[in-house]
Amino acid sequence: MSLADFSDRLIELALWEDLGPGDVTSRLTIPPDQKGAARVVARSEVVVSGLGVFQKVFQKVDPLAEVKLLAQDGQVLAQGAALAEISGPARSLLAGERVALNFLMRLSGIATLTRKYVLAMGEGSSLLDTRKTTPGFRALEKAAVLHGGGRNHRFGLFDGILIKDNHIATVGSLALAVQKAKRDAPHGLKVEVEVDEIAQITPALEAGADLILLDNMSPAQLSAAVELVQSFFAPKARTVFLEASGGININNIRQVAQTGVDFISVGALTHSAPWVDLGLDWL
Repeated sequence: MSLADFSDRLIELALWEDLGPGDVTSRLTIPPDQKGAARVVARSEVVVSGLGVFQKVFQKVDPLAEVKLLAQDGQVLAQGAALAEISGPARSLLAGERVALNFLMRLSGIATLTRKYVLAMGEGSSLLDTRKTTPGFRALEKAAVLHGGGRNHRFGLFDGILIKDNHIATVGSLALAVQKAKRDAPHGLKVEVEVDEIAQITPALEAGADLILLDNMSPAQLSAAVELVQSFFAPKARTVFLEASGGININNIRQVAQTGVDFISVGALTHSAPWVDLGLDWL
């Protein structure tokens, strides 16, 4: 399913949820032939995400509604900058306003928070998202992470192999789980294994893991893990990538990045991003 398919279904559900049989307030107070126009303005600095969905909401409400985009996804806008202008039948604009803004404020919030993490992290590591997304919104929220300068981890359980503690407990050992996954992995899929102890790293390397997720480790432990993996491959270059996850926030992410890990995954990008403040001002 494409991003467009996901957004179409979400928009239809959101409009059904908000409009039901119709906007009774507008029907009772506004003549059907009255026109209107409005502008969406950032009330604080934002990284934009979700403009395509914003536009599509109004198109679904009324084909006569026109949306002029004044920015683009991924753009950093200062407070007071305009994102879009809408015009058309006043009833239709009011019917789509809340749903369209909900999408835009939520997704721009994720992009804005992601950029803050990227800037706080500094050079050396790549920032990844997780599967801790709003049910049904994953494609849009992961796109918002990209707009903020982050990178996407696996989309779901089907496009990436990540052996976690419950897999290991079920199979019987870390090494056996990695070996089984390596043996039967679809072409092109790397095998990542999660460890929460330094002692698990060497067995993972010996079993052939392509990536190792270092879960809930302190900066000192992360540094020791990087050193251990580098020594495993010396004098050749290291070919196994390391990901840090768990307990990472905007205040300690730079310290984590300085340990030498390749990736840092942060669930808060999607599950805890505050909505940005946008205003739809009638012209």
